[in-house]
Amino acid sequence: MAETDTNPAADGSSGSGAGGPLVTVRTQYIKDLSFENPGAPRSLADAETPPNIQVNVDVEAKPFPQNHYEVALHITATAKREEASLFMIELVFAGLFALENIPRDRIENVCLVECPRLLFPFARRIIADNTREGGFPPLLLDPIDFARLLRQHREGAVLPQGQQAAPAPTGPAIQGRAGSAAPAPKAKGR
Repeated sequence: MAETDTNPAADGSSGSGAGGPLVTVRTQYIKDLSFENPGAPRSLADAETPPNIQVNVDVEAKPFPQNHYEVALHITATAKREEASLFMIELVFAGLFALENIPRDRIENVCLVECPRLLFPFARRIIADNTREGGFPPLLLDPIDFARLLRQHREGAVLPQGQQAAPAPTGPAIQGRAGSAAPAPKAKGR
């Protein structure tokens, strides 16, 4: 498992060069955010019937120069009651990571498992805040097992709700996607 450390090494060196694996978050940011509430205000009135909520999560990693990688979480959640669409939220939340002293054969795992694990709590908060501001109870996503998603992607497994895994990663070191439908989220009352 990779460490996240932004402090110089204890011996006073810069922390680069020989040493243990190091994952540093250089920055994190919203690349895209959309919230649609097409049935408001009518959709906000019927709180007795729980909506059907579908959540899809996808992870994308792209190499940048100097051992940097952009890792993006693509999260889409749609809520319907019967056939009526209540809301849809789409978020692309990304981070730029510097990877040091990580063997080349481990970079894919770090980019598609460890980096998304660091980004997820922030993306979860953005989703919850925006659904709450849209007039609904906050949509609190369950934690995601990114290692399991990567295994399913590699195996080409059929995912929940009959969805197929994304195409295999392509390109140097890592450039591609791994994703699936996430477990049913929890919507907390106000």
